[in-house]
This record gives sequence, structure tokens and C-alpha cells, in this order.
Amino acid sequence: MEEKEMCFECLERRIKSDWSDQLLFCYGISDSPLPFGSSAVVQFSDSNSSEQVSASQFILSYLPTDPHHCFSKYLNQYTMQNEEETEVSAGTGSTNLSDSLLGESQFLPNRMGYECCACNQSAKFSCLRTIPALAPLAHVGISSCSTFQELASSFLSGTLEDHILSSLNLIIQGKASGRDGVNYMRLLGIPSFDEASIPGCLRHPNIAPILGLLKTPGYINLLLPKTPYTLENILHYSPNALKSDWHMRFLMYQVLSALTYLHGLGVHHGNLCPSNVMLTNSCWAWLRIWDNPRLGFNLCFKHRKSDTIRSRVGCSIEGCSSQGLYADFKLSPSLDWNSQFNRWWRGELSNFEYLLFLNNLAGRRWGDHTFHPVMPWVIDFSTKPSEDSDSGWRDLSKSKWRLAKGDEQLDFTYSTSEVPHHVSDECLSELAVCSYKARRLPLSVLRMAVRSVYEPNEYPSTMQRLYQWTPDECIPEFYCDPLIFYSQHSGMTDLAVPSWAGSPEEFIKLHRDALESNQVSRQIHHWIDITFGYKMLGQAAVAAKNVMLSSSELTKPRSIGRHQLFTQPHPARQVAMQETCDSTKESAVCQYQAHEMDNEKSFLYKTVCLQDLEEASLFSEHARHLSPLYCHDQENLLKQSSSLKEPQSENLEKSASNPHDISNYCGFPSDVDLNYLLEHIDIQDNDSTGYQELLLWRQKSCLSRTSSKEAAKDIFSVGCLLAELYLKRPLFNSTSLAVYFESGVFPGLMQELPSHAKVLVEACTEKDWMRRPSAKSLLESPYFPSTVKSVYLFTAPLQLMAKDGSRLQYVANFAKQGALKAMGTLAAEMCAPYCLPLASVPLSDAEAEWAYILLKEFIKCLTPKAVKASVLPAIQEILQTTGYSHLKVSLLQDSFVREIWNQIGKQAYLETIHPLVISNLYISPHKSSAAAASVLLICSSEELGVPITVHQTILPLIHCFGKGLCSDGIDVLVRIGGLLGETFIVRQMLPLLKHVARSCIDVSSMNKPEPVHSWSTLALIDCLMTLDGLVSFLPREVVAKDLIEDKSCLHVLALMQTNLEITVLQVAATTLMAICQRIGPELTALHVLPQLKELFDELAFSQESFNGSGSLGKSLKVSKSKVNGEFQIESRMDLVLLLYPYFSSLLGIEKLRQCCATWLLLEQFLLRFHNWKWEYTGESSRSGVENLIAKVPLLSKGSISDYSPAKLLLNGVGWSIPQSQGIRGAKNLMPQRHLANAHQSSVQTHETALNHFKSEPWFWFPGPAASWDGSDILGRFGCPKDEFPWKIRASVLSSVRAHQGALRSLAVCQDENTVVTAGIGPGFKGTVQKWDLTRINCVSGYYGHEEVVNDICILSLSGRIASCDGTIHVWNGQTGKLISVFSEPSTDSLHLVSPLSSQSNISADHVDMLNSNTLSSGVLTSPFDESLYTCMHYLEVVEKLVVGTGNGSLRFIDVSQGRKLHLWKGEFSESAFPSLVSAICSCGSDKEQGNGASASPCWVATGLSSGQCRLFDVRSGNVIACWRAHDGYVTKLAAPEEHLLVSSSLDRTLRIWDLRRNLPMPVTFKGHSDGVSGFSVWGQDVISISRNKIGLSSLTKFADEDGQHRIIPQKLYSSDHGSRNMSVLSSISIIPFSRLFLVGTEDGYLRICC
Repeated sequence: MEEKEMCFECLERRIKSDWSDQLLFCYGISDSPLPFGSSAVVQFSDSNSSEQVSASQFILSYLPTDPHHCFSKYLNQYTMQNEEETEVSAGTGSTNLSDSLLGESQFLPNRMGYECCACNQSAKFSCLRTIPALAPLAHVGISSCSTFQELASSFLSGTLEDHILSSLNLIIQGKASGRDGVNYMRLLGIPSFDEASIPGCLRHPNIAPILGLLKTPGYINLLLPKTPYTLENILHYSPNALKSDWHMRFLMYQVLSALTYLHGLGVHHGNLCPSNVMLTNSCWAWLRIWDNPRLGFNLCFKHRKSDTIRSRVGCSIEGCSSQGLYADFKLSPSLDWNSQFNRWWRGELSNFEYLLFLNNLAGRRWGDHTFHPVMPWVIDFSTKPSEDSDSGWRDLSKSKWRLAKGDEQLDFTYSTSEVPHHVSDECLSELAVCSYKARRLPLSVLRMAVRSVYEPNEYPSTMQRLYQWTPDECIPEFYCDPLIFYSQHSGMTDLAVPSWAGSPEEFIKLHRDALESNQVSRQIHHWIDITFGYKMLGQAAVAAKNVMLSSSELTKPRSIGRHQLFTQPHPARQVAMQETCDSTKESAVCQYQAHEMDNEKSFLYKTVCLQDLEEASLFSEHARHLSPLYCHDQENLLKQSSSLKEPQSENLEKSASNPHDISNYCGFPSDVDLNYLLEHIDIQDNDSTGYQELLLWRQKSCLSRTSSKEAAKDIFSVGCLLAELYLKRPLFNSTSLAVYFESGVFPGLMQELPSHAKVLVEACTEKDWMRRPSAKSLLESPYFPSTVKSVYLFTAPLQLMAKDGSRLQYVANFAKQGALKAMGTLAAEMCAPYCLPLASVPLSDAEAEWAYILLKEFIKCLTPKAVKASVLPAIQEILQTTGYSHLKVSLLQDSFVREIWNQIGKQAYLETIHPLVISNLYISPHKSSAAAASVLLICSSEELGVPITVHQTILPLIHCFGKGLCSDGIDVLVRIGGLLGETFIVRQMLPLLKHVARSCIDVSSMNKPEPVHSWSTLALIDCLMTLDGLVSFLPREVVAKDLIEDKSCLHVLALMQTNLEITVLQVAATTLMAICQRIGPELTALHVLPQLKELFDELAFSQESFNGSGSLGKSLKVSKSKVNGEFQIESRMDLVLLLYPYFSSLLGIEKLRQCCATWLLLEQFLLRFHNWKWEYTGESSRSGVENLIAKVPLLSKGSISDYSPAKLLLNGVGWSIPQSQGIRGAKNLMPQRHLANAHQSSVQTHETALNHFKSEPWFWFPGPAASWDGSDILGRFGCPKDEFPWKIRASVLSSVRAHQGALRSLAVCQDENTVVTAGIGPGFKGTVQKWDLTRINCVSGYYGHEEVVNDICILSLSGRIASCDGTIHVWNGQTGKLISVFSEPSTDSLHLVSPLSSQSNISADHVDMLNSNTLSSGVLTSPFDESLYTCMHYLEVVEKLVVGTGNGSLRFIDVSQGRKLHLWKGEFSESAFPSLVSAICSCGSDKEQGNGASASPCWVATGLSSGQCRLFDVRSGNVIACWRAHDGYVTKLAAPEEHLLVSSSLDRTLRIWDLRRNLPMPVTFKGHSDGVSGFSVWGQDVISISRNKIGLSSLTKFADEDGQHRIIPQKLYSSDHGSRNMSVLSSISIIPFSRLFLVGTEDGYLRICC
């Protein structure tokens, strides 16, 4: 019987008829190069359904009902059995497989291997039990749209398996639970994997779930969730997504776990290959067992196989138009690359069919617009194609992109792009495909893919215009399907064919003939090279101008992409041979008739043909990996002797000897609790996976052989899969597999496998199937370390189809009970990607508590590197959420942030978390998160230090003035000022705030656009309110001096502006009144009243004073002034009512009248319109002031929050409640302080401050106002590092004599409060000093060096410091105690006989660890000893120290273990003396990634004294590149980006190298008159030093007009007396977040500069 499948158009029509139009057909699924198949990717489209359901895709398979197939027969029987139950229960006509069937069959069979009711093969269990065990979630019923929607909703909502996770949660909590959790743990191998398991009702976590088994006429529909990737996608398009050997092992562990379960049921897979391993978003593996549409599923049931194969290509639906489209196709069902290539090369297969076959190998899918099959344009449609003419034919040696853009534009793109490339998009984009097929696609698809507004006239109307419009290649439909020309849209005309074709059908024929012509056949191999071949990568791609823009995320999984099929030139097709040969003969060479030519020509012709044949044969052999084999047929096996079958039957009988003994299947203890689970998840310290253990397992594995030949085939496939994961290409093809089974010789690729993987692959691919290990034996092999098993046990429950809240509760509870700690740091790191995404979704308050627990546990258990890579991105995502978030408030607690500090350091926090904390204070923040953020900023300011607080907190908040900064943000500024004291306020904050206020006032008087005026108004309000809060912390003399004296009162200046808004005037007036109350009547009369005179005069003579303050009447005005008990001004004249009575009460009416000449007019105005007149009441003026102040409101910017977590935290800082609401005056800013004793309190505060400031920290740090442009804050806010420019003033802030001799090196600690210097001390010995920058005093030091120290390194957060004087000393940075010393064995010292060396008796074998006494004797015998260490570089990510030597080599040192590692020897130069290593750096060492994680270094660069640079591959130690970088000694290297290298030299240049280019061409900065002795990089800024000058350059700075990059040197100036620095600069280091830099000098000074 001939088996056929539906074409995709018929399949789409069938889906619409069965399910309605709401089920969208996305694209079909097929293994064939042609558009035929029985499965499709579908998507539900309904406005009533949830957004999640509409966005999700599913796989819908149509399986023909075969009465002889056990699956179909079983389903029919099941449906008949449920009809009666349905009638009785009046149910829906559908149910769940596991609910009813397993309830009927909870008995063990009478004998193992009885005859199944629907198949002819012995199996352990009947179909009645096996099928529900494999699809326990399957919903059985009749196909309908509502059923599909219900299944999709239940799958996405997580209700299908939520009960299992609830049971596990109860077990972890020590509560009674059902058997679901216990049975699920059994599936995960607890206590061990069981090969004799009985069917259950729980889905194995690594078997793809079947959501529905739904019947339609003639078919059974299988509904599965679609995963975004398959293992085949990963291997083809993103092999780096399998990041490490551990990830490969973990993936194989999941596959083997599923196989163990299948084999335990007596079922084999039969088609285990990469395409059948589905991968979820988290790369969790699902084994697809229902993938074969003709058989239903690849179980080991005996199916009736047809002896015939498809002889004719076509659709199974009668009358389908596609039957004529592919009727003449000769493409065989076999996907063997070798046979298809040979047929095409001989001319037996058309170009069209061969290109379709290549598209299939590249993974391209019919109907998938993002990855559609691609074909070449072969003509330009200007003339009718003719073999006799060259006109009209497209040049196939160039890509369509190159033909459309032109070589000149592509060369320009390649030379100017940051990432060199010619092609920025795929050769066939989604836009192009949808534009080509626009007349047949739904308008909804066109609106999504082409343009949101449908405009039919924008689509090309003719083939020639279409060809000229697109830079992309063609699609197969233009060669086979005339329907693509006919429009189904009323507004769009048909696509017009060229004039030389009468109809679309004729055009298709002519176009196809052109593709098959000799003209194309002679060139098509060039196009294949560009699209699928060797011209996709390397130099060939550069020459062909075909370099593709590479992905920036190499480790991100992808389901589509460029897949290079060939790495050698594709041979040309034998067109001439096809014309002259008889196609019925096998050999192409023997078909040429020599008697038709003369002997000489015949010989030459035969020689050419033989050469072509040899070339084709070699190419075919080279590309055999395109036809991988993962399993073998029975005939490929060596025939087993009959004696080998007897043990099998004996084993089966033995295993079935006691079928009723439940203990054979249930090995799970009855007392399962938390301790039992932790015991299995715990990783022992002696966990070993060495090679010897693997060999021992290999010998024992023969005893646990597979139970059947079919299961052994699955194990063979496992070996092939494992090999391909490592090799990145298949292990076997048809030829190599045949050779292996015939002679036992493995392919040569086997030698490329790592030794541990090779042992397993050899075991799985044993020729004798009975010697192959079982799946269970493989799971228990030493190949899988305990970390893999622990992570699998911990994360498998997270893959259940359960609610996110249940998953989060499970993982948080398990982690809290010590699971992460028990499994160790590596396993915990591997668990993070599966767990942390659960914490970033919107959560309830209870779930937020679980998420908080989870994050804290991961911070405790992970390494700093892992915290940066995994936890920080999750925290960033949470802090970026808008609205209320209980979890966000929890993360903004001081205790949580300090845990982050302790784990990753303050620098990582400042760069990744701190800006997001500030972002919670502006742009409509929620009151709870704003209060928590404000408390956190206040609490952390003192510990961060003044420079960091100013640049990372104060300035960013001031930049937010006028941009929605909430009241808590202003509180932060005020309270930090109060916390850090009077000097901080006066020096740092007041100048900034005055600068901002004046800028805003100036803007208000300018002719600026309305948004600018609105911003200046709001910014001025924020500024005045901040000043008002700070006043309460200052003595009244200081307030008068800094805010009022010399006619500089900002408040009066603002009140004088006639064009400011009323709200600004009210704030200015009320804050002015509070200041005057603060300083008292005497100072007010002396300084403020003269400045107010002009304002009062202006108001007195205002026109409004005669007509009234507004259009409303007197009584109405008075009533409005008393609304809500508060007075609100509505015009400038209301300032009279606000200010005049207040100052008359404060100063006395007589003093006010004396100063204000217009007092009579003002009092008449107040009496007339406000019924106010001065009356002496006998009370003190101060009491009147208090009464008046109480009635004067301040502008309230936020609502009151009843819930305030700040109450819990502010006690430690001295505050009781947050000021997120209420009046922002002196009362609120001085809790428990009354105005009556304000003066006394201020005096006490001032006296306390004077005592405190005697040893004021950060006394040297200047205010930022001098170098800060307040107008820059317009429209600027964001990340401090990227948004705020660093303006270097070349000013020396402070200096200290650090060493008696030259300061050779310096390093800054991560907290930026401590710096370590190395220099020359007494007796020319090296000394190392540790300095506290807060007061610039030396706090500790190390004095164990005998020679001059030339380099120092701070070893991360461990507190240890490494210093180098030819040897490496590692010492404790707190105590100065020596920990260890490292040196290289010196050739001279080993042979030199001296009293010291003879006493020490140091051998070369024990020279790794030396004490300081032995160092001085052996290593320092020669000052130019090649074994001396010259410089150091710390690889923080891997926690290793890289040290350069005097002979150009690199030594790696594991400081934590105290031992030396490998040595990379550099190549010696031609000169007699080798070059010493003068500088070292690694990629990613100078800059962190955007998510806060440092990239693992992939290369290490060294600079040599000869001027050369070398690039080493970290993995192999090989030299990647070596070039002459400078004409002199290389002094410093740095890698600010992964592809950039910055170098300096004594040849007076600074150079930037782009390592992505094959031949590094530097950007050279010149301008220094002396050698560049060093530089430091931060962001895009580079500060270099040369003699006594510094130079500033930028990584992104463009060249001058003459094409040169110049550095303008400048000398450092002393900030106090303006003198120039004449000392020679020897070292430099940037303090990035403090916006400072340090320099060391040859005369021993440490200078702090800005």
C-alpha cells in the first residue's frame, strides 16, 4: 500500500475545517525537502482567550487511523468503553487517560511479556497500561475549538501537575503528603533508577507531554506543546549554547533518565536523534516519542510495515493541485547526502530538487517565513532567457545582496563597522518572503511582518520590479507554483509576469527551465558556496564580500541561523557529461565513446573527466557528515550465535520469576522526609570522576547489559549523540558505520573525543549489542558527577506543569532547608538559571517572601562570579518593575544590600544595582519602594564615603530635579546632608543647589520652549525644598553667610521674577520664612529685609494692588484662603498677605515700616482686600510667628503612605519615620525639636560639629560645583557612568609622601576607600603600604621584600595582596602577615655553590614554595635572571594569578590553593637575549558585561620589552597572534572590551587594537614628548602619563582633519596654590565611581587628582 502525506496547503485546509478559523496554521513540519507532512505548528487566535494562550504555539499531528495499528485499535476500544461512562455521568464525552485506564489495571500481569491485545510482539505490559503511562496527561475526546482552548489554558496555567509539586512541598515541610511526591521522586532515581518499573500515572519529566488525543474523521490528532528549540537547532545554529562539558553531561543525563523509564516499561524509542530531543526555554530536555506520523509513535510494538515505498511524489488528498507540481520529481525519500549529490552531479537530479535537498539539510522549513527555503534568482527578467545569449542572466558568483548594494558600499560597510561585516541580514528575510507571497498571505500576517498599515500599492506589481526591489534571494514557489501570482485581496492586483511569458503557468515553466539550463548549471556551484558553503566564513567570505554580521550573544540558543554545510569548494555539475552520456549506465567515465574522437583528444578528455570525477568523489567524502546515522538496522548487526540468545531468555525468566512481588518494583522507603532528600542531594568531598574510575566502570558495565536488541539500538544512539555533542559533527555516516560493523574500526573522529567521553561512546557503540551497558548503568557511571545528579534532583520538579507560585514555594523551601548549601557552589550555580526566573515575575506578598528567601540563599551559596552572572540580573529585573512590589521593597533593605557587598564588592553594586535604587525615586515611583530606596541610600552613604556619595547619589538625584523626583528623593538629599554633617553640606551640597537654582531662574527669564520652562519650574521647587530641609542642620551664622549675605538670597531672587508660576512663588516664600525663623530677627533684619524692600515696593505699586488680587470679590477671596485650613496664593499680590504679616510679627511692625517705605500702601491693600490690620495683642512676636507658620502650608508633592518599611530601618541612622509626606519645614526635618528652642539646639549642634570636625574625614575632597555645569541637568538622568561626563581638571587635591624612593605601582581596592602602594623604602628595599583615603594615612604595610617591588595586585575580595619583586609574595592585607611566596627555579641558582644555597638545599622539585630567606639567596644571584617574575595580572573570574617572566613566559598560580600551575613558554626572538614580559591583561578584565557579570577570559595578552605583543588562547595556551605593536618597551596593556586591546610604550605612543580584524591595524594616539609610562581606562576615557604630564584620550574619539589622533599633554596643578607638578609620574590608577585618579611619582609621592 502506498503511503502518502498531505501537502501543507491541504493540511492547513483540513485544520481549518476540523478546528475553525480560530486555529491559525503557522507552518508545517516535515523531514522531507518537499512541503508534505502530517504535523503543523498552530496557534490559537481569539480575542476572548488570554494573551498567553494566543501567543503560545503547539504541535498538532494528524495520524491516520490504521485498524492494524495497536495505538489506533487501543484508542477505539477506549472510546467504546467510555461511551457508557459518559452517558451515565452525563459528562463531556472526554476524560483523562490516567484517570480511568490505570484505575482498571492496577494489577500486575500474570506473566511478564504476555501478548498485547493490539500488537504481535511480547512486551512487559499491555497497551492498556503502557500508553497511559507514556501520556498520562492526555485528554481523550472529539476535536473541537473549545477543547483546544481548554487544553492550552490548562497547560499554560500550570494546573495539570500542580498536585505533584504540592505533595513535594509537604514532604520538604515535614508534613503528611500523598504518594504523588514519593512516586515522582522514584522517577528521578531516588533511591535509584529502576529498570523493572511498573506503569504509573505520572509523567516522566524528560518525556514530551501529550496534551490531547482527539479524534477527527479518519485521523487521530495529537496535541503537544511546542518547544522553542531542538538539540538539532542548537548543534547547527548555536553550539556554544552548550556552554561547558558539565552542560553536555547534564543534557545526556536527562536523555538517559527518559530512556531508563522507557526501557523499564519494555518500550524502546527507535529513532533517538538530535531532532527528537526537544529543548524548552531553559534548555530542559523532552524526549519526543510520538514523532513518526506513519507509525503513530516509535514504541517497540510490532507494526505492519509496507514493503513498498512511495514511487510517486504527491499529496494524499485526491484532486489536490500539488499532485501536478511535483509529479516529475525524482527526489528519493532517502535523505542520504552522498546518493543525492552523486545523482545531481551525474545529471539524474534537477538543480531545483538538489537545492531543495540542501535547504532541508540546512534546516530551512516550508511555510516558516522566518526560515523559508531559499532559491537563487537566475535571470533579471529584462529579456527572455536564452542559452544562446548571455544577456539577462544573473551572475551567480556574487550574492544578491552584493549585486544590489555594490562592491563599493560593501567595502565601506566592512571597513567602517565596529564589527566588520558585509551582510547585515539573512540571505532571505521574513520581510522578503512575506512580500513575495503577499498575494496569498492573510492581511494579518502582512501587517505584522511587512508594515502595520496595509497599503497594497507599496508591494511590487511586476516580477522585474520585485527583482530590482529586493536585495534578498528567491523562494521555490517562483519555480513551481503559479498560484503565488494570483491575488486573493481585493485591493492588490495580481503579480504581473514578464511580457515574454503569456501566463503565470508559462512563466513558471520558463523560469524553471532557466534554473535547469546549462547556463545556470555551470555557475550554480558558486551560489551554493556563498549560501551554504565555504564562502560563508573565513577569508573566502571576505573575498566574496559575504561576511555576515555575527550574533553578539554566542551562548544564546537559536532555532534558526546560518548553517555552513560545506567547508570546501563545491564541484561544478557535469553538464557536458550529462548531454553525451547514457543516463542508464552506472559509471560516468565509461560512457564516453573514444572512437568518436581522435586518440589525443580522447585521452585529454578522459583525463579531465577523471579529474572531475576524483574531485567530486573527494567532495562527496568530505561532506558525508551531512547524512548522519544514529541507529542501525538489524541487517547491519553481526549475526549473533544461538548461544547468545539463551542468556537473554534466562534473564527474562529470572526477572519475571516473581511478578507479584511489589518489592521488585518499589524500592522506595516508607519514611521519606527532608533529611532523606538532602542526603541524596548532598555532594561528598571525595566525589571523583577520574579516568581510572571510568575504566573500572567500563569493565563492570558488561554485567548490566541491555535486556533486548531494540533497547541496545537506543544505547547505540546515545553513544552517537554523546559523541556529536563534543565533536560538533556526527560520528557515523552510512560508510563509516558499515566499515565499523564489518571491521570494528571507529571513524578517525573518535580520537578527537575527550578521554572520559570516549570511554562512554565506545561502551555504547559496542558491536556486540549484548555488551552494551543499560541506560541505568550509564546513569550510574562515574561519567556523571554528583553535581549533575544533585542538580537533576533539585530542578526536575520545576519542569512540572505547575503554577509558578508552587514552583517558587518548592525551590525556596528546599533551598532554605539547606539544599543549595549541601550540593555545593558549582551545582548551585547550575540550578540558578532554572530557579531565578521564578523570582522576577509579578508576585503576591507570600510569593515575594519565598523569592526573597531564594535570592538570599543563592547569594550565600554562589561564588562572586556566579552572583554577578546569575543573581544580579535577576535583582536588576525586579528593581526595574513598576508599581507596587513587596519583593522590591524587601530587596531595598540595607541588610540585603550588605550581603551583596560582602559577596561581590561595592564596585559591582555601584555599577549594577545602585542606579536602579535611585530610579525608584523618580518617574512616578510607588510610595513603598520609594521609602525603602530612600532609607537604603541614607544608610549606605556614610560607608560608601563622601566622593562616591557625591558622584553616585547626590549628583544623580539633583539631575532628577524637575523630572518627577518624589518627596523621598528630596529626603535622601536632606538626610544625607544631616548625617554627614555641616562641613559636607557647606562644601558639597549648598554650592550645587545654588548653582542649580540660579540656572533654573535664568532659564525662566529666557525665551525657551514650554517644556523647558516647565522643567525649570519643577526643578526650582525641588531645589528650594532641599535647601529648606538642609537649613535645619546648619548654625544660623552659616545659613546667613552661605544663603543670604551679599544680596545673594535665592529665595528673594525667585520672588522677584515676574514670569514664574504661582507654585514656585509660594514655595520660595514659605521656605524664605522658615530660613528667617531659623536665623532669627536680628540677622533677618540685617540681611533679608534690605533685599525684600525691592519686592515690597514692586508689589505696592502693582496695578493689582488697586484693583484687587483677582477677579473675584473680597469675601470670596477670604473664604478661599481658608480652604482646608490652609492658605494658597493665587496671584503675585497674595505674596503681600503671605510675607508682610509674617515679617511684621517676626521683626516688629515699627522696624518693618522703617525699612519699607511703601508700608502704608501695603497695609491699605491688606485691609481692603483681606481685612488685615496690625493689632498689638501683648503676645510675643515669636508666638505670633508660630501661629502664622502653622497656618502656612508647604507644597505637598506626594500622598501619605500608611505602610512604610522605612520605620524599621531608620532607627540605626537616627531617624524615626520617613518624610514621604507632610510639611517639609524645620519641624519635620528636626524631629522632637521645637521652634522655641531652635536657636539653642543650633548652638549645641554647632559646638558638637566643631569637635567632630577636628578629624574630619575626606577633608581634601572638593565640592563638585566648580567643574559641574548645572544647565547640563536639562533632560539628563540615568546611569552615572554612561550619562554623566567626566570632566578632568588635572588638579592635585592632596599629596602625601608614601615612600622614600620611587612609587613603582599602586592599586585601588574595590571600596575605593583604600589604596595600596609599592615603592622603594630604606636601604633600597621594596615596601608596600596600605593607605586609608578618608584621612590619607597609612594603616598597614608589608616589609618582607629584599628587592624593589615592581608590581602589586589586590586579590579580589579575599583581603589578600600579591606583590612582586622578582618573586611573588602573597600576604594578608589586614595584618601584613606573609601567607606564601612563589618563584621560578633559576638555572644559575641551581648550579651556584654558595654557603647560603648549600644550607638551604632547595631542589627544583620543591621550589614552588619558598620563604623569604631562601629567596634572597637563589633567585637574586643575577639581576637579569630570566626566571625572575616581572609583572602580574589577576584573573578574577577564575581566581588565578598570571605572572610574566624574564624570558617571555607566563606562569599561572592558584593563590587559593597555594600552588603553581602550568607554564606557557613564549617564543624566543632572534636576538641573543629573550624579551621579558612587561605587561599582561586579559579580555573582560577591565570591564564588566552589561548584566554585571565578568566574562570568562578567552585570551591573555602580553606586552614584551621588545615592543611585541602576543595573544594566548586561554584554553590551549597556544599563541593566537604575535605582532610588533611598538618600536619600544611596552609599558601597559588593558582590554576595555572583548575585542579591544590598548597598549602604551616608551616609543611615546598609545595604541588601540581591534582584535576582530585579521591583521590588527591600530588607532595610534600621539602627542607625548616622552615615553608613555602607563595609563588607566574607565569606560571610554583613557588617562595616560608621560614624565610629569598626563594626557586624556577617548576610545571613541574621532581623528582630526589630517587623520591623526592626538593627545594634548597637560601638567598637574596643585589645587591650593596653583603650582605645577614637576615630579616625574611613575604610575596611575583611576578611582572610577569617585571620579578621581591617583598618580605615583618617582620621588615617592602619592597624589590624589581630579
